[in-house]
Amino acid sequence: MAVKRFSSADTDFAQKLDALLAFEGAQDAAVEQTVVAILAEVKSSGDRALIEFTNRFDHLSARSMAELELSPQELAGSLAGLAQEQREALEIAAQRIRNFHRRQTLQSWQYEETQGELAGTLLGQKVTPLNRVGLYVPGGKAAYPSSVLMNAIPAKVAGVGELIMVVPTPNGERNPLVLAAAALAGVDRVFCIGGAQAIGALAYGTQTVPQVDKIVGPGNAYVAAAKRRVFGVVGIDMVAGPSEILIICDGKTNPDWVAMDLFSQAEHDELAQAVLLCPDEDFIDRVLQSIEKLLPTMPRREIIRNALENRGALIRVRDLDEACAVANRIAPEHLELSIDDAERWVDKIHNAGAIFIGSYTSESLGDYCAGPNHVLPTSGSARFSSPLGVYDFQKRSSLILVSREAAKTLGRVASVLATGEGLPAHARSAEYRIGLDS
Repeated sequence: MAVKRFSSADTDFAQKLDALLAFEGAQDAAVEQTVVAILAEVKSSGDRALIEFTNRFDHLSARSMAELELSPQELAGSLAGLAQEQREALEIAAQRIRNFHRRQTLQSWQYEETQGELAGTLLGQKVTPLNRVGLYVPGGKAAYPSSVLMNAIPAKVAGVGELIMVVPTPNGERNPLVLAAAALAGVDRVFCIGGAQAIGALAYGTQTVPQVDKIVGPGNAYVAAAKRRVFGVVGIDMVAGPSEILIICDGKTNPDWVAMDLFSQAEHDELAQAVLLCPDEDFIDRVLQSIEKLLPTMPRREIIRNALENRGALIRVRDLDEACAVANRIAPEHLELSIDDAERWVDKIHNAGAIFIGSYTSESLGDYCAGPNHVLPTSGSARFSSPLGVYDFQKRSSLILVSREAAKTLGRVASVLATGEGLPAHARSAEYRIGLDS
């Protein structure tokens, strides 16, 4: 197995790390050209274009939008028809996700200044949920009920008025787990549409699909390109890159566990990244042995092999302090601290989408049922971005109420600053309230 191995002691370590992390996210010109044409057609022709593109790309023969929208009864039927074990797992995950996100809800607040010339001034923040949100969910043979829960539940906890889900159904294939998750999460409407045309419908609105305020959820290259294009017309969550896992290990975890945790992200696609940082060279040898032993047992072994060989690495570091410093440089989507007394190392981590603490906390628990959101920043953007949460579905308005007396004091300040900026109407507006200009 040709996984890259190198050490932080190498003289060219920085260059090797940069090369490992390099990801060419340049947009494919052909994809962009196709997306631009699809969005323009949906914007101008609405339902007609949406039906045409859906029939063409998903191999359907719908004649109206009514055929592409699922009723609440169909969603409820999918939930009722699940095997008991699947339904219980979905319900447990949903409840844990809901309980976690309820703690994130932003609150409105305000305070009043009561002393001196500024008495009577009231300042604050008003928090309001978004009115309508669109959720994109991959469809067909791919089943991502966890994606439905992770995107829909925070929106509902935030108080979003209406949640519109779009999911492609190639050849009419509807995934019951995905639809059951939509029913469980409280999705309001579901349309069997996908691709750039679905993003366009949500962004611009059609005769049947209502325009939303924000679009969230993962998708292929066409979906990602469309989301980039419509940003500004609507909000978007993020344009995510390939999945990533970074494991810091002290050499005391079962090497089979570490190998499988690396596999858990490498199996997503060939561009996924799986990296181990460890100060113990012998343990790295044992992890490599586990990789070679376990890989043949994996159904997605070719994808895993390609991901590990292309973008994976086993890196020896001087000690755990250096491992944390390297982790902060990488800013991974998922970071496992597979270390004894792992909690004491958390404060040393500043850049990570999600931190999994201790050897029993596998990343896969975070993907499905731990409770925190699995929609996380990738490609180093954890340096400045956060996981999807309730706050992504709320907006904040500032509240300002200035009393008559306070307007005199603050008006003088505003007048001076506005004059200095060369904006006389701003200055005059403030001066009117303080009697400097009649």
